[in-house]
Amino acid sequence: MKYKNIILLVLLLPVWLLCDGLLAPVAKEEYHENVIHGYTLVDEYYWLKDKARTNLEVLDYLQQENQYTEAMMSATLSLQDTLFQEFKSRIPADDSSVPYKLGSYWYYSREENDRQYSLYCRRKGDMTGSEEVYLDLNELAIGKEYLAVSGMKISADENLLAYLADYNGSEEYNLYIENISTGELLPDSLANIDDICWANDNETLFYCTIDGAGRTDKVWRHRLGTEFTDDELIYTETDDSFYCYVYKSKSREYIIAGTSSKTSSEIRILRADQPWGEFELVEPRRPGIEYYLTHHEDEFFITTNEAAQNHKVMRVNENTPQRKYWKEFIPHRQDVSFSFSVFKDYLIFYETEKYQDRIRVMGLYNGEDYLIMPPDETAIMNSAIMPEYNCTKFRYIVESMQSPWQIYEYDLLTGTQTLLKEQQVNGFQEGIYTSERLYATAKDGEQIPISIVYNQKNFAQNGLHPMFLTAYGAYGDSSDPYFSTTKLSLLDRGYSWAIAHVRGGGEMGRRWYDAGRMEHKKNTFTDFIACTEYLIAEKYTDSSLLAIEGASAGGLLIGTVLNMRPDLFEVVIGDVPFVDMMNTMMDTTLSATVSEYEEWGNPNIKAEFEYMYSYCPYYNITAQDYPNILLMGGFYDPRVNYWEPAKFCARLRKLKTDDNLLLLKINDAGHGGSSGRYDYLKEIAFEFAFIIDRIEPNRDKPNQ
Repeated sequence: MKYKNIILLVLLLPVWLLCDGLLAPVAKEEYHENVIHGYTLVDEYYWLKDKARTNLEVLDYLQQENQYTEAMMSATLSLQDTLFQEFKSRIPADDSSVPYKLGSYWYYSREENDRQYSLYCRRKGDMTGSEEVYLDLNELAIGKEYLAVSGMKISADENLLAYLADYNGSEEYNLYIENISTGELLPDSLANIDDICWANDNETLFYCTIDGAGRTDKVWRHRLGTEFTDDELIYTETDDSFYCYVYKSKSREYIIAGTSSKTSSEIRILRADQPWGEFELVEPRRPGIEYYLTHHEDEFFITTNEAAQNHKVMRVNENTPQRKYWKEFIPHRQDVSFSFSVFKDYLIFYETEKYQDRIRVMGLYNGEDYLIMPPDETAIMNSAIMPEYNCTKFRYIVESMQSPWQIYEYDLLTGTQTLLKEQQVNGFQEGIYTSERLYATAKDGEQIPISIVYNQKNFAQNGLHPMFLTAYGAYGDSSDPYFSTTKLSLLDRGYSWAIAHVRGGGEMGRRWYDAGRMEHKKNTFTDFIACTEYLIAEKYTDSSLLAIEGASAGGLLIGTVLNMRPDLFEVVIGDVPFVDMMNTMMDTTLSATVSEYEEWGNPNIKAEFEYMYSYCPYYNITAQDYPNILLMGGFYDPRVNYWEPAKFCARLRKLKTDDNLLLLKINDAGHGGSSGRYDYLKEIAFEFAFIIDRIEPNRDKPNQ
């Protein structure tokens, strides 16, 4: 790790020495306490928390951990390289996305010549026109170890590109504006912003700025060629639980400036042709009520959860958008969750009922209303990029754990569909992988879905096969059963891969989410344990052959069940794991803390504090045997800061009573890991090598 050219003191023996007898780093202990509600929380590793990321003692300790991890994994270097080469061989060196039309151009991205990053391109008129590369991320990444680009927006006259770039993973994005014809950057550049959109005059840009806690709290209006210090402040959000955002409607007629928390929202609108006018408030926020706008012709479709747990759709004239004028268009359906895309003559709904995906086509003028079903119950269906508003075709993606994704274009006038592109997976054999939907019974009798896939040539339901089990279970986000080219390397080695769709996620609608958040959060953990016990009892695997993984909020799940039932697992991987919940939720200067009160609870309220404290992974580590553990973190990660896995590792080392391997690896990146497509594959190869290395010795002695 470089850590910005800070000279690090290396205290360990060189990593090329034999690993036998190499001692793991031991973090020093310093007494630190936090007294709240009569509880004294002692945190002896509090000193590892360095927001400035410049403390030499902290940096040295992280370096020691990385070198220890490198030494203990040195025997797997050949396996890591084998896995990486397998991953790399499956994806094409040269590839391109399906072009989509926007304005007078067709837009697409492509990869070429084993380069790490994408090129963004367009052709005028149709795909026979000459190619313009309007942004080459490989050029932006020269001399950089990390690059993330987001928010790319092209002006209405198609001449200017605005985009945001992050060069270390901290998610502190800088704004850049490029003249596409010349490739030159305009002087209009600003640091630490998020969300951008153009008005229709090609010179007015709206954007959000970020406060010290990483929250988008202000919306601004900027005119090209003027100083950013002269920009007009449109709105300031003073509630720390709300985040601002701004975007242009698909119809390109409105600028929509919103602010929302986990449970409430508020929206203001402005004509995109009148960018210096006054924003109009649609409806003031109300506790627990969410609403979102979609513009269509002379009206808005409004999605709201008012008296509708899974949301309903209202309809209102654009000139009187306030709630008192709303009229119900699509009523609430108890078991159906949905999102939708709007076109001039159609609405396309992406629905899920009892975790079965489908697409509903609804004609706005011809009375059509029909379904498009997936090929089987394990497949998922999602919308593909289709930004044009006035068109009679739409695109969707279908995939499953056993089949690569396919992008279809559906003709709304004829009812015919065309396969536009299928994911290219070199060496993939269709038909040898089988996916299933299983159900485990939770403590309270709820049926918890499990998606599983395996290679039918080398798998039998006899308890003798390793399994890689993952889960998330937070924020109402669904852990959908997608196709993974990297996990083929596990499947072809006789492993299965399963996803536990525990409560706290959104797989079964808002009810599923609410049953796994706040005072019901422990359902997430006991659901996962129930799924694990079911998979073992039904002989899909054995505890000595089971590896589990969770990332971010899924790391909270993994860390908690690790403390609750360490006997169930052989290998545990926490990827940027949210494991120091209590200390993070008591520090309001950190990113998202206050907004997370509506997800986990508010520690300033005694009852909520006690509930969170009862399962917080960091404070529930005990003197017991633990499985083999790999903890991964990003040094610049602003969401789950590096000190969470580092502190968790230090306390585990102090208290655990076993000799199993415990490793910590902190990389020079952010929340999503390495940014280059091949560097990212190397990280996955490292994790898989850890799993295989720890599990393979048990393959001939399970069920013990």
